[in-house]
Amino acid sequence: MKAALEAIRAAAHQQLQQAKDLRELDDLRVRFLGKKGELTAILKRMGSLSAEERPVIGQLANQIRESVEGELAARTQALKAALQAERLRAEAIDVTMPGTAPAPGRQHPLSIVLDEMKEIFLGMGFDVVQGPEVETDYYNFEALNLPKDHPARDTQDTFYISENILLRTQTSPVQIRTMEERKPPIRIIAPGRVYRSDAVDATHSPIFHQIEGLVVDRGITMADLKGCLETIVKRLYGEKAVVRFRPHHFPFTEPSAEVDLQCFACHGQGCRICKGEGWIEILGCGMVHPKVLSICGIDPEEYSGFAFGIGLERLVMGRYGIDDMRLLYENDVRFLAQF
Repeated sequence: MKAALEAIRAAAHQQLQQAKDLRELDDLRVRFLGKKGELTAILKRMGSLSAEERPVIGQLANQIRESVEGELAARTQALKAALQAERLRAEAIDVTMPGTAPAPGRQHPLSIVLDEMKEIFLGMGFDVVQGPEVETDYYNFEALNLPKDHPARDTQDTFYISENILLRTQTSPVQIRTMEERKPPIRIIAPGRVYRSDAVDATHSPIFHQIEGLVVDRGITMADLKGCLETIVKRLYGEKAVVRFRPHHFPFTEPSAEVDLQCFACHGQGCRICKGEGWIEILGCGMVHPKVLSICGIDPEEYSGFAFGIGLERLVMGRYGIDDMRLLYENDVRFLAQF
């Protein structure tokens, strides 16, 4: 039995030194020191020894166990140190090397043109104001000369939240709020999202952007409105840009007009973008209705004004030659990376 114990010591020493990884070490621990290991099997046979031999063999067995455990711990530490050193070598970083530059972000084409519009209007003495997207029926309709029984409401595809709360269909409510809070002279634009239950196609979307404009002062005429809008269009599209004014009707302006931009795709010849007309409507405008001024506490006998609402998406499409509005909302980075 003493010879068997010495054999276990020798075998354990040799194989522990040759172990190449921690898993192999654990297998050796189980083989030599486990409950069913070789050393345990020897100790189970001690009952057959004489009383004089048991202490001697027991002491030797304990020495061998301590020796194997010591070598196992030392070899484990050595393998862990080697593994850590290898990992450090593999993960070494040269801090002097230049890093990978992140891809720069780009402005959305809607933001690009909106910022340009703001700069144009600020240069003309306008202020930029904001208003809520969730509006009351009063500000979205009634204060704009559209009472509850007005027939023009039949044509409004409105998202109602309740009977008197809705998603604004235009940025015109900001005009009303501004005229209630300020005294003339007033020169403001109000850019923002608006909502209408429109069918989605190349030039329509249920969510889109308007830039509302309002000027109120003494002696404001239709000529001021026309000159302002022509200046804006030429600043955006160049001096050769062609626009036309068409008589129209809006309850909140009188007289009223719609302004068309010559189609950027066909240049007036007619195509699917302009639906064969050669022109694309970009805004509605007119002189502020005297009743609207009165509702806001402004004397229409002393003051006059003009207002307009520009469709931002259609300006962007004309600016960049985009033939489908849906591209502006699909978040396709291949499309957006062009700007």
